[in-house]
Formats: sequence, C-alpha cells, structure tokens
Amino acid sequence: MKFVYAFNEGNKDMKDILGGKGANLAEMSKLNIPVPQGFTITTTACNNYYENEETLSEEIEKQIYEAVSNLERKTGKLFGSTINPLLLSVRSGARVSMPGMMDTVLNLGLNDEITRILAITNKRFAYDSYRRLIQMFADVVKGYPKKEFEKVIDEMKIKKNVKLDIELDAEDMCELAMQFKDIYKEYAHEEFPQDAKVQLIEAVKAVFKSWNTERAIYYRKMNEIPDDWGTAVNVQQMVYGNLNDKSGTGVAFTRNPATGENKIYGEYLLNAQGEDIVAGIRTPHNIEELKSLMPNIYEQFNSICKILETHYKDMQDMEFTIENGKLYMLQTRSGKRTAEAALKIALDLLDEGMITKEECILRVDANELDQLLHPTFDTEELKNGKVIAKGLATSPGAGTGKIYFSAEDAKKAHDNGEDVILVRLETSPEDIEGMNSSNGILTIRGGMTSHAAVVARGMGKCCISGCGELVIDEANKTITTQDKLVLKEGDYISLDGSTGLVYQGKIKTKDISLSGNLERFMNMADGIRHLGVRANADTPKDAKMAKMFGAEGIGLCRTEHMFFEKERIFAIRQMILAETVENRRKALNKLLPMQRSDFEEIFREMDSSIVTIRYLDPPLHEFLPKEEAEIKYLAMSLGIDVDKIKERISYLKEFNPMMGHRGCRLDITYPEIAIMQTRAVIEAAINVSRENIKVHPEIMIPLISDIKELRYVKNIIVKTAERVMQENNMKIDYKIGTMIEVPRAVLIAGKIAKEVDFFSFGTNDLTQLTYGFSRDDASKFLKDYYDKKILDYDPFKRIDEEGVGTLVDTAISLAKKANPKLEFGICGEHGGEPHSVEFFNKINLTYVSCSTYRIPIARLAAAQASIKLCQK
Repeated sequence: MKFVYAFNEGNKDMKDILGGKGANLAEMSKLNIPVPQGFTITTTACNNYYENEETLSEEIEKQIYEAVSNLERKTGKLFGSTINPLLLSVRSGARVSMPGMMDTVLNLGLNDEITRILAITNKRFAYDSYRRLIQMFADVVKGYPKKEFEKVIDEMKIKKNVKLDIELDAEDMCELAMQFKDIYKEYAHEEFPQDAKVQLIEAVKAVFKSWNTERAIYYRKMNEIPDDWGTAVNVQQMVYGNLNDKSGTGVAFTRNPATGENKIYGEYLLNAQGEDIVAGIRTPHNIEELKSLMPNIYEQFNSICKILETHYKDMQDMEFTIENGKLYMLQTRSGKRTAEAALKIALDLLDEGMITKEECILRVDANELDQLLHPTFDTEELKNGKVIAKGLATSPGAGTGKIYFSAEDAKKAHDNGEDVILVRLETSPEDIEGMNSSNGILTIRGGMTSHAAVVARGMGKCCISGCGELVIDEANKTITTQDKLVLKEGDYISLDGSTGLVYQGKIKTKDISLSGNLERFMNMADGIRHLGVRANADTPKDAKMAKMFGAEGIGLCRTEHMFFEKERIFAIRQMILAETVENRRKALNKLLPMQRSDFEEIFREMDSSIVTIRYLDPPLHEFLPKEEAEIKYLAMSLGIDVDKIKERISYLKEFNPMMGHRGCRLDITYPEIAIMQTRAVIEAAINVSRENIKVHPEIMIPLISDIKELRYVKNIIVKTAERVMQENNMKIDYKIGTMIEVPRAVLIAGKIAKEVDFFSFGTNDLTQLTYGFSRDDASKFLKDYYDKKILDYDPFKRIDEEGVGTLVDTAISLAKKANPKLEFGICGEHGGEPHSVEFFNKINLTYVSCSTYRIPIARLAAAQASIKLCQK
C-alpha cells in the first residue's frame, strides 16, 4: 500500500487520504505556486499506526525514508548532513481544518554540529532555530511542560532589559539553546537526539498521536468530525522567516473572515517563524504595510491570492514565509469565517459569477447561522456603557458575563449556570473547552489571526484579542485598566467583538431580525427546499418569533407549558388533588378561559398558518410542589390537610415517568382533561375565525401505543368539537393526528394511519424508548460511550439513522399504504439539526418542527439536503 505521496503526486481532490493541507499543497504545486518541496504521509498511515498499537510499521518508515531521499535529490540538500543540510517541518493535516488542535514540529534535522556550522555565517539564526526545535520537540513529542522553557526566555529578557524575543542577540540565543538542552536532559534523562532520522520519525508519531489528544477529541465531537478519519502528516523543506530582517512569516485571507469584505486581510512579522504569529508573542503588522516595505513581494502575494481564490472558488486562508526576500506559500485552505462573513462571501461570489445559486447555498454551514440568531447589545444601553479598554475586534458579536481566568474555571462556572467571559494572556489549544463554555473571549496578546481569534470565529463566539491596555495577573486573578481600575474573578464585563471595545459590567441585549444578506439568502434557500419547516412554540411570544424566523406554522404547541404560571399552576394542582370528577371539572373550568385565550393569541399571530396542539403530556406529579413550604401553602389555600397532599404526591410519584402515566393515558383516566382542551381549541378557533382570520388547528394525541387508545381519545375530541361547533353555529376545519414516539406505534402504523390525518414523530421519546436510555440520566454514562468509540455522537442531538431512523422510515412506509393522504412531520430536537434534516428530507417527511432559534438553520439545512439529493 502506498502510504507516502510527494506533492507532485497528489491533487485537491485527494483530501480523504492526503488531508486538506496535503491535498492543497499538491494542488498549489501543480499551479506553479512557490511551495517548499515535500511529501505527505497519508491518513491511512495514521489509522494503521493506531491499529498497530501506536507503532509505525516498517513499510511506512521505509516509504518515509525513500521520500526523504527523493526530496534530497530535488533540493540538492542532505538530511542530517553538516554540508548543505536539509531541514524539515512536520505538520498535521486532517481532512477538514482543525485550527490549533494538532501539533507541529519545525527545524527538524538540526543538532549540535549542524547548528555550529550554520552559526559560522548566521549565529543568531542558527541558535534561534535550534532552541525552537528543542522546545517544540520537548513539548510536542515528549510532552514536557512548555512553561519551563518560557520561564527561561522571560528570565533572559529581564536580565537583558528587553521586552521582545527579537531583541535578544546571537549570544543570548546560543545561551538559550544550551539551557534548553539542559532542561530537556533533566526531564528525559538523556541528551537531546542528534540523529535527524530519529527526530523525524518521533515527530511523525507525535503528530499522529495528537489526533487523539483531549483537545482534538473535544473539537471533533463539537464539530461532528468522525474519529476514524485520522490525520495526514506533511513533511516539507524548511524555509526561514527568522533568517534576517528581509525574512518574515504571515497569515492572510483573501477576504475579511469577520465581515466578508472583498479585501486581503492578514498580518505578518519580520524575522519570525510561523508559531510566533499564531501564539501572539509579538503584535503583528497589518499586511497592507508590506506593500511599502516589500512591494514586489506584496504584488506577488496579491497575484497568488487571486489565483487561489479563482481556482478554489472560495475565500482562502493562507500561510506564507518570506526567506531573504523570496516568497513561499506554506498552506491554503477554505478559510474559517463568521456566519456574517460566510453569507456575504457566498452572495458576493454568486454575484461575481464565480459560483452557482446551489453552490452559494452549500457554502454556508447551517449550524453557523446560529451566530446570527441571538441578541446583540442594545444601542441605547451601549451609549451608557463604560468603556474600560479596547483591543482588536477579531470575532463579532456581543458577550457579557463574569470574568474567569482559566479554561477549567470557566467551564465549571458555565456548568453551574453562570454567564462567563474567559480572560487570558493568550489562549492555547488546551483552552478549547473553556472557550466553548464562554460567552466571549478576551486576550491580552495576539492578533487577528491568533489562536483565540481563529477558534472563536469558528465557534461563533465574540472575541477581542491583543488588548494590551489591560494588565493581567493570572495568579491573583485580576485585570487592571489604564485608569487603575482593578477587576477580579467574578466581576462582570461585556465584550463587543465587532468594535473591540471592553465594557465594565453587564449590558442589555436586543433581539435580532432577519434582513439584508440573511433575508436574501434565506429566500433563496426557501426557493430550493421541499421540506416544510414549522416551529415548536408554546406561547404567543414564541409564535411571533417563529413567524419572524420564517416558520410555516407551528408543529408542536406543548399545552402543559401554558400551566406553569402562578395562577394556572394553582388551578391544575387543584384539579390533580380533586377526589371527584365534579371537583376536577371545577378546576378545569378555571383553566379553560386561560387556555382558550392563549390559543386565540397564537392563532392570531400565526394568521392562516397551521397550529398543531399537543394535548397534556407529562405525568401529573410534575405539577405538584416539592418543597415543604410550598406544600403547606397549597394545603392552606385549598383547605386540605398537609398529610393528605403528601399522600397524593407520593401516590402520583413514578419510578420511571418516561414510561408512566402520561400522554394519552391521562385522557383515558381523566377524560375531562381532553374535553376541556378540545373546547379551548375549538372555541378559540371559532372566536378568531369571526375576526376574518383563517385558522388551521391540528390536535395531536401524544404517546399512542394501541389503536383502541387512539379511538377512545379521538372519540372524546370529535364529540366535544361537534358539540362546541353546534353551540356556536359555526363549522371549523380541524385535523386530528398523533405522535409516534413508542416503538409499538411504529409496528401498528398502518392501523393508526386509517384513524388520523397526520403523524408527528416525537423522536426524543422514540430515541429514549428505542435505546432504553433515559435522556436525563444518560448524560452520566454516555461520555464513556464516546470515549470508547461505542457511539460517535449523541443520539438525542442527531438522529440515529440506523435504529430510530429506520423506525421512522418503517412507520411512514406502513402508514402510506393504509392512508396515502397522510402527512408526516417530526417535532423532536432533531428537527433543527442539519444531519437529521438531511435524513428526514431523504425519507420524504412533509415537515420538520424545531425550536424557534433553529428555524433558519432547518430552512437552510432543508435546502442543502434537496441540493445534495439532486447531486447523487
């Protein structure tokens, strides 16, 4: 098997085996773009490495050495030789971009003797490169603490009275390299390896190992990247941005990744290597400054940007190095961007004739729309906000929360329900969980392309980088402003990632609206999709928001959510505690006008759209008080003995409420509940119809598992509805359907279909009952399933196509044979998850229903699903 490919043997369509970086390096080589020569070790080799218990096979090692020999012939340099030495970089490269998640080792091939020879002509460069190799090798390959080396650098800068690494001279670099060797020996109990081949093989294995670090695994889970993809390894001839003042390194985008503006956006540092700009060790320069400093290089780079963007038909994220006045391209990939930028770039490329309408729709990640669908700072509130600092606006949006200074503390606070802002000197890949738990990220160091900026943009988090106006004391957990204001852990700050401004305290936010590019884009998506999108909405406010987000109706109105207000909870508790049918009816009569009024407002908001109303579903004990004080208050209010209420609570408490006395079972035991709810629905529909508003109520019976159950409850609904319509001398068109959420209902779907107008799959409960997992309890052990690769993803977030999905498909097939006119929807959380939406589109559901803020996501996902289905 071929495990190693030279760059001239690959192309951009080989991402599965060469990884994204390797495939694009091969493609750039074909385009005659100046790329340092090299080769790629495949993702297949990575998987082979893990299959062999983290051992490189002899065949893989053999092919690596052959590739090095070929590279020596191409470059005229020798690996491990003091005569014209070939030095290498070893970088990871998964199929999809995982910025900062995996490891890199630079300057491979240096040892004491080679460094000494190189130092004859350029001592500072030689020892600067050597100390970097020792530190990276110790950190990435051996796992020794990076801070031990950083501490030595800081001590050296204090000793020399300088602030920046670049201000240290050749002798300082030589001394640092020697001290780094001592630290390495202290941890390794052996000298730093002098054999270049040992360095290379160990670095390759380290990159493969980085595929399974905690941070990489977490990132894959967060972005739904399969564990078995593995990473490729790219081995390249080193080019040096730290050679002299005519050398440098940079990162740039062909368009602005934060706003989408059609203008080169990037930064560079002179006399530096690639990790310097990402780590934020020095504040980089805007790439525009390169135009006057190195005009020829800038023009060449600008030309390459146009070539790459035109070739890939997308905004590109590039890394480059200038070595002694010569430009080299180290990487290109489709750049990470904010949702705002993704929209603008996709629409601009469409308008420029570079891509089709379908390609435009596919260019925006449906999940990333979430970034645009949450509140921003209220303009009036901002006028009164106290600005305490300004940094670089690296990822737009608004975030407010309590300051925390470590990823661990940020995650812990978030898990306890707090709003969090993560404040760091600079972030590193180890901070990924804390960043994901935060409403915003603030770093003191770093630029527009720093780790914090790139990862925050990918997550949709607001971020401010390079806020050097603040002084951070991570040990004592404080930040100090230029005005000597000291903020400590737990104090509130607010970040505006669009302006770079940091505010003291909490600032109110306001809701967003769909307009401009987003409105245009969503209208385009709606013209392509076939799958309907409705909302899960329980209140008039929810209904209004759903309509604004483009819902075509309400697919799930959970009536129990209307009962939790103080006045209503009292009435339903009265109903639950009633010992006679008469007393239950009295309590329900108090609820009737409240529920009817809610339905009226929802019908008005949805104006002529379908509203699907699910009858009472949860077990009754959920409405009863749990605290002693509440029980005593209820007893006093109802004139019932406390012990009697406790006895009733004890009687109603269920060992497994998921499988208990709930759903349609409540209507069978207490038919007066279904009578009240039907009267509320039909009376509300009549009242609103008289206002010349069209209403389309659909009544949904939950948790059916037997045809006789369905017929019993349906009979109550039909009789009550007919009675109400006769009383009002008015006819209302309404439908009756059921939720398919019990596996037995799937098996008898043909029988059920003859009795109803629609099915709505409650995939939350169907998943619970299919797996035998309780959604509330499964979180305690599902992490073990992910860690041990038994499950690749949470089946409550993404539909289990093989099991639950097959049940849904089976039910549809059986039901269609019995009732070809039947409509099919889904109203679980899966209705707003793009992978699930794609599956539902494939099996021909009529609609999906999801939470309000996920409606645009479902609309886009449905359009993308239609396009992908046509492409197959």
